[in-house]
Amino acid sequence: MAMGANMNRNYARELERIMQDPENKGKHLFLHSCCAPCSSYVLEYLRSFFRITVFYYNPNITEEEEYWRRAAEQKRLIEAFNRQAAEVEAGQIEKAVYPIETVEGTYSRELFFEQIKGLEHCKEGGERCFVCYKLRLEETARQAKEAQADYFTTTLTISPLKNAAKINEIGENLSAIYGVAFLPSDFKKKDGYRRSVELSKEYDLYRQDYCGCVFSKAERERRNSSS
Repeated sequence: MAMGANMNRNYARELERIMQDPENKGKHLFLHSCCAPCSSYVLEYLRSFFRITVFYYNPNITEEEEYWRRAAEQKRLIEAFNRQAAEVEAGQIEKAVYPIETVEGTYSRELFFEQIKGLEHCKEGGERCFVCYKLRLEETARQAKEAQADYFTTTLTISPLKNAAKINEIGENLSAIYGVAFLPSDFKKKDGYRRSVELSKEYDLYRQDYCGCVFSKAERERRNSSS
């Protein structure tokens, strides 16, 4: 599908329609997550409808310390959300939510650099980022197929800096290859991004100010030095 057609689609509304169908309730969603802050609103929004497995897979994060810090925060947030699910079962709170499972992918910075070779000088948000989206989404689709999940998707569309149309295009192409339905999304809509900021404060999450790779970090430093 051409990018022009994708730009005119309302992915948030498409997701709403899927969630309005009671036959989809309780289906298994394999959710790629880039970090705890980005996943916070997505999990809050979806966990009462889908059975979610969070797949933390981010070989793009260049520095090991940064990678493990983000991984730890992801686990901490899921543990907090699952305590709430337990409170539902105990009748302490009313809203029914499904417990969240988690899987961590293989951390390989070498794979990321291999995939983006020749694109090192692309501008942030361009072709290099599209390759990175595909790298993470393809492994998500593969894992989702192995898990016999009903859907897969990613938290990446919550960022105002990410190309939601391109992410959905890549996801739909991979869906055709792996035979797992891609859940359309534009999670920043409906105040999703704002809510993720609120939840980050509520849970005292480490909220990074760059995507994770050495290139996005350099771009952040350029912005900071010019401000």
